[in-house]
Amino acid sequence: MPSPAVVRAAVALLVMPAAIMAQAPDTLAARPIPLREAVALAEQNGLAAIQARGQTRAAASGVRAARGALLPSATISLGQVNQSGERLDAQGRLVPYLATQPWTYSTGLNSTVNLFDGGRRWNEVKRSRYDVGAAEANEVTQKYSLALQVKTQYYAILAAREAEAAAQAQLQQAQEQLKTSIVRTRAGVATLSDSLRSVIAVGNGQLALITARNNVRVASAALTRLVGSESLVTAQPSDTLDRGLAPVDSAALASVLDEAPTIRQSEAQLASAQATVKSAKTPYLPSVDLSYSRSGNGFSNTYGVTGNPLAYTNNFNIRLSYTLFNNFQREDALTRAEVTADVVQAQVRDAKLAAQQTLVQQLAALRSAQQRIVIQQATLDASREDLRVQQQRYALGASTLLDVLTSQSTLDAARSALIQARQDVRVARAQLEALVGRDLP
Repeated sequence: MPSPAVVRAAVALLVMPAAIMAQAPDTLAARPIPLREAVALAEQNGLAAIQARGQTRAAASGVRAARGALLPSATISLGQVNQSGERLDAQGRLVPYLATQPWTYSTGLNSTVNLFDGGRRWNEVKRSRYDVGAAEANEVTQKYSLALQVKTQYYAILAAREAEAAAQAQLQQAQEQLKTSIVRTRAGVATLSDSLRSVIAVGNGQLALITARNNVRVASAALTRLVGSESLVTAQPSDTLDRGLAPVDSAALASVLDEAPTIRQSEAQLASAQATVKSAKTPYLPSVDLSYSRSGNGFSNTYGVTGNPLAYTNNFNIRLSYTLFNNFQREDALTRAEVTADVVQAQVRDAKLAAQQTLVQQLAALRSAQQRIVIQQATLDASREDLRVQQQRYALGASTLLDVLTSQSTLDAARSALIQARQDVRVARAQLEALVGRDLP
């Protein structure tokens, strides 16, 4: 039996953690929001989403400009001139202008249209349309990429909340074991080592609780930035509906893989590059332009509306031009366009292979995590029962504290593994949704 001095020292060591056990409640001043609202806010305020929408608008404006190039250009002009100073007469002598030199007035209308340019403008219209398709696909990509980031942080908060609850349970178990150690130490049936190990277990529970709460704060700060909120937001505690065990139709996902936003974007970029190649070939053909101008001149200060009319002349002009040699600029532009098209074609093939790879990886990760949830749940139940039995045996003196601590460690590990499995299921589903560009049922 330990001496009274040893007992007093043990009791002092057991009382010291009392202040540590009085853990202050979490004071995170954040507004809980549901996941759906968090995703919607990110789509509205996210920088990548705003940039993607801007690219779509710019591409649509490019289509309008390309179509406008098919139409004739038109300009009108009004002018008035008064001459003064000196001039040369018919004999070449320098003579002054008359002081009463009248003002002259002029009007003009000019219009030009390209009748033939080898199909360059039509190819530009097609290219700009493909650019719109690529921009729209990129917008969907950015939408689900943002949703993936939001869901990852949201699920991290939920996992940290679960870890916080697990840490509280761990701490409670350590505290109960500490009480048992106090009783056994005072009774002289436990060693000082048992008491010290119980103190360490309490400290480990406190550290786990502090870490979990800090993880909540960090993930909440990241979520706040993603949703573009000025005030701190966090995951809604009740928004823990888990569809992780719901079956995922891999055949259905594979069938829509070709419609994935990344693949659609790369295919649209390829079509745009091919249209650029066609446009680069048009300088090898002649160009035909038609222009018309009508100009008027006279002395009417109302430009012929009232009083003296202006004298008008009309001018029609048809011009055919062909570049014989432009220092290999045509050849250079065509070569660059063909190289770009070859690279983009390789990117399309790589995008399809990458999508297929991601589908296989995430499906495997999802199914593995689902199976781990089932296994870890059974392990968790068995670990709870094992700890209960070991605690009873320890209280009766039939087992050692090492057996109890081993069971506690096994239970803590089972809780952590179950939390991680749930997190992996959630993230894998979000990855699949980002890949195919649609929400899974």
